[in-house]
Amino acid sequence: MKLEVRNLKKSFGEKEVLHGISFSVESGMALGLLGRNGAGKTTTIRILMDVFKANAGEILVDGKPFVAKDYRIGYLPEERGLYPKKKVKDQMVYLARLKGVSKGQALANVDKWLERLEVMEYKEKKLETLSKGNQQKVQLATTLVADSDIVILDEPFSGLDPVNSQILKDVVSDLIAEGKLVIFSSHQMSYVEEFCDNISIINHGDVVLDGRLKEIKKEFGRNRLVIAAENYTLDELATKLTDEFSDVVSVDKKKKEFLVLQMNDNVSKEGVLTRIVGSDIRLERFGIYEPSLNDIFVAKAGEESE
Repeated sequence: MKLEVRNLKKSFGEKEVLHGISFSVESGMALGLLGRNGAGKTTTIRILMDVFKANAGEILVDGKPFVAKDYRIGYLPEERGLYPKKKVKDQMVYLARLKGVSKGQALANVDKWLERLEVMEYKEKKLETLSKGNQQKVQLATTLVADSDIVILDEPFSGLDPVNSQILKDVVSDLIAEGKLVIFSSHQMSYVEEFCDNISIINHGDVVLDGRLKEIKKEFGRNRLVIAAENYTLDELATKLTDEFSDVVSVDKKKKEFLVLQMNDNVSKEGVLTRIVGSDIRLERFGIYEPSLNDIFVAKAGEESE
């Protein structure tokens, strides 16, 4: 199954908040839908869910118009929405039934997902009696209880400790392996890098970057090197490179443990290495720079991610 979003536009009153959003995602793959707060991610998701209607554009599945009610969509919202005073089992069964699951299958699915997420002991408990982390796991179990075709996860790791985060990582990996279509939104870029083959970054209602993460990283790292020295601090090394090697490189940025260099035009990494080896710099680290998704996000969205 391939879902395509094409040129979505959305206005509230006279304010246009989506200016033509386009991206695609296929079954068995995860799309990282990223952006700063207010960028337009939630509006886009709500259009997918048929909560809002777009003013223009279209959504297709395998080339045909997408009708949300014809698919089971599991949605984990950033703002959690379960009923605190209701028993876990009762509201999970109720929400599964709303999506067309039979009562018997709903009960079986409740047990499956509560067991999988290690919260079976809370099946008959009211949600408000659970810790924040266990409430989050119940919310995720509820998202998956209808065996959805499309799974949309918005900040799924919020409130989870490292052990519970690993449980959730395993579940998300399994969903992808099972051929589910997964849309993953988070400000925790390390998780996005772990799961997502493709990313789409939205900024102020526009898609500013879209494509395969591997290729995007390769392009962002083009003509950039990393360097650290045993006999110079990073500040000292930056000064030396600026004073003595400005014909081959410039200092692009300083990281915690190394400098990122931008190679000048018509210079090879082998040429840079030869020059440096011929100096008094004792190399501790030298190689091609591979940017993190956080670096890419900052460059395209203009603000440090959370």
